[in-house]
Formats: sequence, C-alpha cells, structure tokens
Amino acid sequence: MEGISDIKIIGIDQTRPPRSRKEPYINLYFKLSHKAPEDWCDAFNQLVSKHKFASKIEPKEGLFIDTWVRKPEEIVPLVDGLKAAVIKITEAYIALREAEALAAKLNHGEKPEDEGEQARLNRIVESLNFDD
Repeated sequence: MEGISDIKIIGIDQTRPPRSRKEPYINLYFKLSHKAPEDWCDAFNQLVSKHKFASKIEPKEGLFIDTWVRKPEEIVPLVDGLKAAVIKITEAYIALREAEALAAKLNHGEKPEDEGEQARLNRIVESLNFDD
C-alpha cells in the first residue's frame, strides 16, 4: 500500500489526452500515482483555487487533477505549479496527521518520551537509587 508521501503526478490520463480544438482552451487531466484521501484532495483544491488556471481533484475519486490552459506554452509552468502544490499539501497533511497523533497520545496520558531511546533513558533515571 502506498503512503501519502508517495503521491505525485505521474502523467496524463491516457483516456482523456489533450486535444487542440476551436475553443480557446485545452483541457488537461493529470493522473496521480495513487488515490489520495478526501481531506488531502479538499486541501489541494483549496490551495490551487488561487492559481491562474483552475485545477481540481474530485475528492471521492482522488486520482486525477482536472485543469486547463489557453495555450500549449502554458502547460509546463502549470505542471511545475501543480507538482509544487502536491508537495506542499502532502507535507502539510503529514504534519497535521503527526500533530493529531501526538495530541491523541497526550489526551490518553501518554507522553511522546514514553517510546524508544528516551523511554529507556527515563526508566534508567527513574530506577537510580540515591539512598546511602
């Protein structure tokens, strides 16, 4: 199973390739490496809604970025911006999940230092006997 940190744009949706038409725009559909969580998609949509060309991921589907440009020359900068947005949202999503996990531990009386090397050090220090 892929993790959230593995999400990236892997190409064009082959079922909907870009086409030159009479309309003054080109529809583009980029495929993600795997399905993104709905809340990740919502955050992505909110971030890219402020971009020059509207882009969107259907949260229920979570696999394709639907966007457009006016001219072919605009595709490369658009893709670069979308890749940066994917990275930014993924980093924010991971940070949020880590903060939620930490808050859940703290709410259950656990301390982050109850694990790993810190836990071992804490147990040794607690077991020290200073009675002589």
